[in-house]
Amino acid sequence: MEEKEASKNSYVKWLYELDKTAGQLVGGKGANLAEMFNAKLPVPPAFAITTDAYRHFTKEIKTQIEEILESIDVDDTAELAEKSKQIRELIINHELPEDLKEEILEAYEDLGIDKETLEIAKADALNILQHSHEPVFVAVRSSATTEDLDDASFAGQQETYLNVKGDLDLIEKVKRVFASLFTARAIFYRKKRGFSKEKFSLSVIVQKMVDSEKSGVMFSKNPIKENENVVIEAVFGLGEGIVSGKIKPDTYEITQELKIVEKKISDKKIALVRNSQGKVEEVKLNPEKSKSQTLEDGEIKSLANYGIKIEDHYKKPQDIEFALEGGEIYITQSRPITTKAKSSKGEIKGEEILSGLGSSPGIGSGKVKIIHDLSELDKIKKGDVLVTGMTNPDMVVSMQKSAAIVTDQGGLTCHASIVSREMGIPAIVGTDKATEVLKDGEMITVDGFTGKIYKGEGENVKAEVKPVVSTKTKIKVLVDLPKAAERAAKTKAEGIGLMRLEGIIASSGKHPIKFVKEKNIEEYSKIIEKGIEEISKPFKEIWIRTSDIRSDEYANLEGAPKDDEANPMLGNHGIRFSLKNPEIFKAELNAIKNVAEKSPDKKFGFMIPLVISPKEIMETKKIADELGLNKIKKGIMIETPASALIIKDLLKVGVDFVSFGTNDLTQFTLGVDRGNEDVQYLYDETHPAVLNAIKRVIRTCKEMRVESSICGQAASKKEMVKHLIEWGIDSLSVNADAAYEISQYVAELEKEQPVEEKSQKEKHIKEGIKEEFNKEKKEANEEEKSHQNKRYKEHHHKRHFNKFKKKKFKKHFENNEKKRPPEQIVKEIDKKVEGEIQKAVEEKQGFAPERKEHGKEKPQFAPEQHQEEKVPSYVADTTQIDAIHELFGDTQETQPEESYNQYENNFQQKQVESKDKPKEIKNFSDEELDEVLDIF
Repeated sequence: MEEKEASKNSYVKWLYELDKTAGQLVGGKGANLAEMFNAKLPVPPAFAITTDAYRHFTKEIKTQIEEILESIDVDDTAELAEKSKQIRELIINHELPEDLKEEILEAYEDLGIDKETLEIAKADALNILQHSHEPVFVAVRSSATTEDLDDASFAGQQETYLNVKGDLDLIEKVKRVFASLFTARAIFYRKKRGFSKEKFSLSVIVQKMVDSEKSGVMFSKNPIKENENVVIEAVFGLGEGIVSGKIKPDTYEITQELKIVEKKISDKKIALVRNSQGKVEEVKLNPEKSKSQTLEDGEIKSLANYGIKIEDHYKKPQDIEFALEGGEIYITQSRPITTKAKSSKGEIKGEEILSGLGSSPGIGSGKVKIIHDLSELDKIKKGDVLVTGMTNPDMVVSMQKSAAIVTDQGGLTCHASIVSREMGIPAIVGTDKATEVLKDGEMITVDGFTGKIYKGEGENVKAEVKPVVSTKTKIKVLVDLPKAAERAAKTKAEGIGLMRLEGIIASSGKHPIKFVKEKNIEEYSKIIEKGIEEISKPFKEIWIRTSDIRSDEYANLEGAPKDDEANPMLGNHGIRFSLKNPEIFKAELNAIKNVAEKSPDKKFGFMIPLVISPKEIMETKKIADELGLNKIKKGIMIETPASALIIKDLLKVGVDFVSFGTNDLTQFTLGVDRGNEDVQYLYDETHPAVLNAIKRVIRTCKEMRVESSICGQAASKKEMVKHLIEWGIDSLSVNADAAYEISQYVAELEKEQPVEEKSQKEKHIKEGIKEEFNKEKKEANEEEKSHQNKRYKEHHHKRHFNKFKKKKFKKHFENNEKKRPPEQIVKEIDKKVEGEIQKAVEEKQGFAPERKEHGKEKPQFAPEQHQEEKVPSYVADTTQIDAIHELFGDTQETQPEESYNQYENNFQQKQVESKDKPKEIKNFSDEELDEVLDIF
């Protein structure tokens, strides 16, 4: 297939023209397909009809669509269904522009010209026409800009049409896919996931059909259990049988070493296949076939190997669709796994009546409501258990009301399972006979962890919150509401790393400004005080963030200011709001002070958000001092690039601790609003720029002896934790349910860290030697002029040096050291010091080779008479002056132990430093471009 010029192909893009960054042009699915295609994975050929094409197509009807959308109440099921139908009919009945239609049909024709056709035609134009007139079967799939995101899959929300053949059929299906952006379930889902106010668009993927003999879905990491195994679900025929929930698939579990550890062979009963006319039909399988293993062991291992490679490519666990035709494996889609559950350790009391596959964790009790048909969905009331034969995306509105969901068919990867996990609704699928065994109105308890259903209203048991394991790095918890404190206390964590006041404020229903206007600021302070007191009861140390009330997030509070900000994220909130409204700020600080005075056995600290200058800290400290918060620690949030860039200046004005707010730091650093679906794919807390800012702040805190912590969601991610522990952060603050797992991981990382050469005692001794030696140097300077003899200098140096060592060690070891005699320690350190001096001298001499200037030879060192007044009396050799200075320094200030390379493994620096001609980088993936660079 010949490449087309971009100017002639503005609405259609082939996979080879795209990559993973093309999400806004071809949607999440299209970008992922292109990435895999260009990574040489077995992806069937395809082209994408771009989001520009969608906008071009809907330009004339855009206003009508938006007006209808604006008027919809998504919680009114009947209204939602009716108005979504209006929008879809408007789109389907609208004609495609001619230029767009021509590009689509031309690309479709090109898709039918494969290698086999070209071989038959023997590159002759006439033969090509003769052998390629038969249109090919294609799949026409949606690819929305809100689809296949890292934290929201939007799976099944738009339409997919299989076995499409012919120009007219293709154009019709393309329009229907565009229209499916506005199905009732898609509109509802976007609204509930917070995407309804954002811009969204749709691309259409046209992909050559694989005539699937077997197909399925694969998770590169187990989404239900706490292990690293690959999970594969497979059926005979087309994979739509799994996604739709019609067929209960085989399930295979494979280790990272490609060992098959578990097989669950289901009775598949039916298969969905393509007939000779290209229509999908359901066929019954004979008992022998239906109960047989779908995939051979070799196929299982090959697929698992692909899954591991794809995850390694994306650096994130993946949800992968596949198909097999003629023994060949094809990868048809890959998206990030949006949720990964944990196993339940709790037990439910009651009679077990049914079991299936636990597909969404949690435990819920309620009355059974059996749904045989979509028309019965109105039966579902809040708190009921939805029971149905097979899950269906159209049930999403009713699912939202349910306490739990149970189905006869379906697997881990059916749409309802994914959506249930995202919504946090317990779900069990694949029970085979739930609609037969369970009765309408019957009370049951559903355990989504274990896949078991119990009779009666069993005790609801949540996932166990386990005590943290012992670590050098402090593990703290995040608690905002009094009701959550008791559960968080089960972690046995001694401290709260972040208590946000906004939760307490929101529960009052009033905006702080209202208290000011009503001249009742004391009531506000009492509300804050009561909330802090309740939350802090189980903990020994509590760090509280002063209020950070954004205008868009708290506009519905009573008395909230009505002024709209153009960009609330960059607006009047955080410490800037507090300093402009000192009454509110003082009320919050007084509340903290009052609680601290009531609990003198606890440690309290407050931190201010959105800091960008030392002046803000100085003004805050002045107010705190006026209020008498002398015994309360004062900290700052590192949430802006400004705070990371001027961290030394911030710490110099007096700060006890800093804490990273990684959510905001990432947004500000990358210029990405993570609530905006159009740019959400760019949001990445592990971006080198973000990591570099964090590293620099931690390093500076260590140098200036200020405690460092993290309280953003990134602290629950192992990839981030690994960096933080390596850089020496002092504490991590995580959600209660993640505390145990993170503490275990931290303990493992700490074991891997190299052991220090000396104990803290020995380190203290060495620092003492340095301090005393500097003192001796000063004393010796006074005697210098009277000691000209070189041998005497050497004797004097040794005498003074040994004098302070013995004096220092004698007192220390008499009190603390019983096992090792002081003479042994003295000899060891004496040897170490002399070795370092000699090493430094040799290095100094090596760095000063003979040089010539204007034809004259310059000595390595200045003549002795020019140095004489500067040479201490105890220095035996003048060449040792700089070496001793380098080893001990002129002051007692501790120098950083680590040397920081400006570019740290960056490939550009490799080129600069190389003596050879820099190599041309043709494939950036071959170079480690995303190193954490220390550019400061």
